[in-house]
Amino acid sequence: MSDDLNWYEIREIDEIDSPSLVVYKDRILSNLGTMTGMAGSPDRLMPHVKTHKMEMIIKLHLSLGIRNFKCATIAEAEMTGAAGGENVLIALQPVGPKFGRLVNLIRKFPSVNYSVIIDNPGTVKLLDAKMSEAGARIGVYIDVNTGMNRTGIAPGEEARELVLLCSSLKQVVFLGFHAYDGHNTLTDLNERKALCTRDFKAVYELLAWSEETLGRKLNLVSGGTPTFPIHAKMSDTICSPGTTVLWDAASRDRFPDLSFEYAAVLITRVVSVVGRNLICLDLGHKAIAAETPLPRVRFLNHPEAIPVSQSEEHLVVRVPEVGNYQPGDVFYGIPWHICPTCALYPEVIVAEDHHWIDNWAVTARNRFISV
Repeated sequence: MSDDLNWYEIREIDEIDSPSLVVYKDRILSNLGTMTGMAGSPDRLMPHVKTHKMEMIIKLHLSLGIRNFKCATIAEAEMTGAAGGENVLIALQPVGPKFGRLVNLIRKFPSVNYSVIIDNPGTVKLLDAKMSEAGARIGVYIDVNTGMNRTGIAPGEEARELVLLCSSLKQVVFLGFHAYDGHNTLTDLNERKALCTRDFKAVYELLAWSEETLGRKLNLVSGGTPTFPIHAKMSDTICSPGTTVLWDAASRDRFPDLSFEYAAVLITRVVSVVGRNLICLDLGHKAIAAETPLPRVRFLNHPEAIPVSQSEEHLVVRVPEVGNYQPGDVFYGIPWHICPTCALYPEVIVAEDHHWIDNWAVTARNRFISV
């Protein structure tokens, strides 16, 4: 961590409206360096862009040799292609109009290797037919359910049949397996590792059978942030952490074994002094992810302030004595969950060495860009 205790302070703070989201360029680069060091090589990383949704952060990845990216939406995949990403996996099975959008995406960025996940015969057959009609090809990863029970096929006989089917089709290229274990969030690293080892035993058996049957090497894209330190030690795995690039309060509390730096901070101000122990900030639901219970934010320069209620534009916090605060006072806060918080801002302030140096668009907060 930085030795600068007030690293988050910005000298141009009086010019920055609130609420705003600030990202710290040097800390992003530090986190990317830590990610690469843990993985051993940038080629073993496929970071998830859903955390930040910013083209300029993709370019910071590229500056360190990271070329593979994972997305959740077609808009994120379009943004990543525009930024120069080479291999882009959309980790959400296509349905409905998304087949047509995939065709348009491939046509717009013919030099990008796009791929998607699938978990059933019907979808991959339809995907193959749509690609055939368009004269296009696309990579596919079989999505394996490791116990989260959100998406994916169980790593058994049906999965083996799906491997054979994917390998027989003409317009899809079977690349390997995608296995996300987002349910594994145990704080103790040894307990997390034990659960991960248990859940992935059948996945590795499926991978070995598939490689032997098909006679070629396949990819395995595994995990997210909590199990990143575990999958990083598995030599044949491509790791896809997301939160690591910006970090947040939830990750800091839950995973003390991960030494990433806060690289995104909320700026909010006191708008009212309510009573003896209450003040109000301009940090409502529309300015910070609200899917978890309060507190939702941790204040760096006012750790004594505890959120007690929130509405669309207001956050009421309890403080020891309101005499220490007045309207206009600036609070710097770390969101509990950074990924959906980023999606609330059309652009972010960029800071470096205590100065406001730029603004970056949060391009893929939109569900649709051009395709």
